[in-house]
Amino acid sequence: MSTICQNYIGGGLLTASATNFTPVYNPSRGELIAQTPDSDATTVAQAVQVAKAAFPDWADTPVVERARVMFRFVNLLEQHFEELARLVTREHGKTHEEAKGDIRRGIEMVELACHAPTLLMGQSLDQVARGIDGRVERHPLGVCVGITPFNFPAMVPLWMFPIAIACGNTFILKPSPKVPLTPMRLAELLTEAGLPKGVFNVVHGGNQTVDALLTHPDVAAISFVGSTTVAKYIYETGTANGKRVQAAGGAKNYMLVMPDADFDAATNQIMGAAFGCSGQRCMAGSIAVAVGKAADPMLERLHDSAAKMKVGPTDGNSAVDMGPVIDPLAHDRIRNYIELGLKEGAKLNTDGRAVQPTESGAGFFVGPTIFDYVAPQMQIVRDEIFGPVLSVMRMEDLSDAIAQANQSQYGNGAVIFTRDGGAARTFARYANCGMIGVNVGVPAPMAIFPFTGWNQSFFGDLHIQGAEGFHFYTHNKVVLSRWDGPGKRVLGW
Repeated sequence: MSTICQNYIGGGLLTASATNFTPVYNPSRGELIAQTPDSDATTVAQAVQVAKAAFPDWADTPVVERARVMFRFVNLLEQHFEELARLVTREHGKTHEEAKGDIRRGIEMVELACHAPTLLMGQSLDQVARGIDGRVERHPLGVCVGITPFNFPAMVPLWMFPIAIACGNTFILKPSPKVPLTPMRLAELLTEAGLPKGVFNVVHGGNQTVDALLTHPDVAAISFVGSTTVAKYIYETGTANGKRVQAAGGAKNYMLVMPDADFDAATNQIMGAAFGCSGQRCMAGSIAVAVGKAADPMLERLHDSAAKMKVGPTDGNSAVDMGPVIDPLAHDRIRNYIELGLKEGAKLNTDGRAVQPTESGAGFFVGPTIFDYVAPQMQIVRDEIFGPVLSVMRMEDLSDAIAQANQSQYGNGAVIFTRDGGAARTFARYANCGMIGVNVGVPAPMAIFPFTGWNQSFFGDLHIQGAEGFHFYTHNKVVLSRWDGPGKRVLGW
């Protein structure tokens, strides 16, 4: 019998009042391992009330003490690193190395939160007017909410709540109902690190849970990562209800390969970008543009590399290069897109539908898939497939390739592979997106930099990560002070 996940409110477990549940699978085996409740508005209100009650004391806690909680949390994450990686693999299907990367990038965000005493410093200027000094202070917002996707069960929640909490806010996490187990373990470790009860809470659910959070009057800010359709809805609904919102959406990231590229190095980078995490990430390289004579040598290498990839269960001892996709719905959706690509006239270079792992007949597997001769108007070019499907386009020159990439509605990342510094500079300057890779397949920034999606890949003003994250979770207060002095200048001034 599968486990019913409980909410984490006020430092303890609380059973949700729910009639609808989302299945949680071990994607490698197709086995049901848990069920996630769809919490109702009453449960959400209880979580908000607890977080609101905890806010005044936490906001008054010295920032150095808040940072110390984050230092202890980092140590606990390191101690439980392998345990957390195995948990991510079990409920998501990532390979062990991918799961460790998920945890590691999340830890880097907690390390950034440890720097809160420095990053929350304000500004001051004396004698801004005669006898008046001015200063800018950074203050927390109140109750903040994070709504996170399934594809990074640890990293994306850790993008949000460590900084929010270090800034003095309280936090409610609404993780994807498909991967609830890792966030719950993070909550336990955060409590073990000494965080006071009520400062961090986890509420499970789907659409009705999200709507209750978006419209609750005591929620001050919303952070979201997910599809563009939902990101736009989160932004519009949240802001209409007076919330500060940062909403990161989907993407269709282009990778340009120039004729002078190092094809072996470029192939390795493209394979990782397109098929890492089974293509289930918003920074996946899903379109490769072969410029000029780059097409044939690149396609040959990509086909050979894809044919050598070992796809299979990730929860055992066997080493695999790529694991399953998250659930049956994702499995069927991706296969339908492959069928659609064929109907649209693309040439199927490598067919991932033929993959049949010998270790498991019940998992949700789609192998690496490569389409060649893909045209701009095709739906497989325009839609975010969110799976291991790489579309290859052919362009005559760099200008045409950049123009094609810039037609995308999205704007997360774009990459160029070249030995030509002039071509790299032109690409970096004119590509219409927020994150650029030069001979780097996945230009996802480290924690100290913002995750700068553009266009339909982001809704809001302040991005996740980096200094922008600290600005998002605080607002400024300007204080002007006048203190009467002795009425004359001090000798020597």
